[in-house]
Formats: sequence, C-alpha cells, structure tokens
Amino acid sequence: MEWTVHKNQKALRRGVTTGTCAAAAAKAAALLLATGEAPRQVTLRIPAGAELTLPVESASLQGGCARCAVRKDAGDDPDVTDGVQVFAAVSHAEGSGVAVEGGPGVGRVTKPGLACPPGEAAINPVPRRMIIEAVAGVLGPAAGARVEISVPGGEELARRTYNPRLGIVGGLSILGTTGVVEPMSEAALLDSIRLELSMARRAGRETALAVPGNYGADFAAAAWGIDPAAAVKCSNFIGETVDFAAELGFSGFLLVAHAGKLVKVAAGVMNTHSHVADARAEVLTAHAALCGAPAPLARALMAAPTTDEAVRLLDEAGLRGAVLSSVMGKIAFHLQARAGSMRAEAVMFSNRYGILGQTPGAAALLERCGAGKGKGK
Repeated sequence: MEWTVHKNQKALRRGVTTGTCAAAAAKAAALLLATGEAPRQVTLRIPAGAELTLPVESASLQGGCARCAVRKDAGDDPDVTDGVQVFAAVSHAEGSGVAVEGGPGVGRVTKPGLACPPGEAAINPVPRRMIIEAVAGVLGPAAGARVEISVPGGEELARRTYNPRLGIVGGLSILGTTGVVEPMSEAALLDSIRLELSMARRAGRETALAVPGNYGADFAAAAWGIDPAAAVKCSNFIGETVDFAAELGFSGFLLVAHAGKLVKVAAGVMNTHSHVADARAEVLTAHAALCGAPAPLARALMAAPTTDEAVRLLDEAGLRGAVLSSVMGKIAFHLQARAGSMRAEAVMFSNRYGILGQTPGAAALLERCGAGKGKGK
C-alpha cells in the first residue's frame, strides 16, 4: 500500500497501529519458537487488505518462551506511542487455541461498557483476532499457545492518554481497526473537509451530510441505505464543518454521529477531540437531573466510562427517552446557533442501541440525503 498520502499539497506518512505491531511481534515470536531462529522481519496481512513487512527487534528464546518486539511507527500522526516497542512472548500451552493476555505496560479494563469486559487486558477485538491468526498461522490451527503482549514504559505513557478516564489502568490499550494509522494534520484535514463539501455543492447537493468517521457512514448505509460516499467525514471538527457548509451555500446540514461524540455538542463543544474537551458524563448527568434522576443515579452516570454504559443505566431507571430527548434539544440549539440561516439537524446513534435520538427536522433532511433504502435500526 502507499505509505504517503497527500492532503492540501502536503505529503504525510501513514503509520502502523499498536495492534499491528503486537500481531507482527507475535508472529515473529511464534516463528522463533517453532524454528529456533529469529526472523529479521515478518510480513502480515492487515484488515485494510494490504500486506505489511515490519522489522523485528529484541528477539530471545529462553525456557520454552520466545519473545520478540516490533517498534511502533506512527508516521506523521502525533501519537504518544510513536517509537515504543511492542513485545509478544509466545509459549506452548496445553489443549488447542491461542490465549492472548496483557503483560506489563498493557492496560486492564476496570469498568463495564468498553470493547473488552472488566478484568481483561485492554487488547481490542480486532488486534486480538490479528494476534490469534498470526500465531495460529505459524503453529497450526490445532496448536495450543499462550501469548503475552507487553509495552515497556506503557504505564507512564498511558497517563498522557484518555485511558485513566475510561477506567483502563496500568498501561496502554492495544488498538486498531484497519491496521494503519492515518496521519492527522489539522490544517490539511480542514482543507480536505472544505474541499469535499465544495465538490458536493458543485454537484448540486442542497443538504450536506456529515459524519465524524467510518462508524457514521456505515450506520447511515445500514439504517437508511445512504451511499457512504455521500457523507463528508468531518472527524472532530464539527463546528468548522458547519461553518464551511454555511459558507458554501448549503440549505441544510445533517450530522449523523455516535453518541460518544455527538453528546458533547449538547454542551456547545464543537471540537469533539478528547484532548480539547469532554463533557459526556456531565451532559448526561445534568439532563438526567433535570428529568428527575436521584442522586445515586447521577453519581453512577458521572462514573460511567462510555455513553453506552450511561444509556444502560438510564434504561434501568426508565429515563432513557426523557433524558435523550432533552439532550437532543440542546444539540439542536447549539448546532442551529452555529449554522445561522442554514437548517442544521442531527441524528445520534450507538452501535449497541441503534438510533438514540434525532432533532425535529432530521427526518426531512434524511429524505433529501437519499434515505429509505435501508432496513432501519
């Protein structure tokens, strides 16, 4: 695959995820365990469909345990994990199947509502599957193996991430859905967003459909049959995207976003990156209080690590409908205040719960965006 992408006449390097590094290190360690020889590099197929060849470092074989590392290269993305070594230690185990565990420097989940259940290492499902497939591909599908992933210095680095807020303690998360890290240049990204909107406007579209990322585009396709290519990915830059759409003369703006991002807009937060601001728990707790939530529920909502967990708590209390309706009202207020004379609407969804709420005029804009072909959620 191409390792360089061009945005606004700037050449930016892609990087590799911690999940890719962990899977590559696991494959290298499995090869060392099986052959007694350490590979200098390994080739790995990633979820994005490409094959990557990565150099192997720090190989050792002691007491029936092979240990190898692959160094993280984040490309031009400002990632705190850039340059860290991700280690995998592989050993034979009784029975069949590959067990993946987290070692030093890998965080452990302590709260419900995340991709991994409480008590497990913070190795997300896609990287975990990549690790298992990499080891099974070397040792055979019937072999029993134990894999421990570790990141030296990970606990200290994790303090500079969002992990403590999510209840992930002791280290970093092993992440990645595609296997590659796309470079984040804010100026270049904003230019790209405006360019996409400009092209859509020149093509005759009256309503701008915006999604923060793949989750929103995929949800719009599944729920309403909307072509994912019709959606402009605005990343965390919701406010700027509204500004661009108004400037370019769109009559309508529709934002389809996961609750984890969209709920922040109810507090007037228009850049939803966690490093800029996070008001998810505060928003949901405040609106729950307005709807009559007792103090114990308010405290539980403030401690909830994700919006999905907060929704579960609201469901248990019978307050989900009232609270989310209140939240959507404030989202509508802040979006319209930013949009001026352009009509601005929003739909909030969750991968677990489907549609959680929408502003009053969202249905009409959905029709203008081509909704109606999907089965709905």
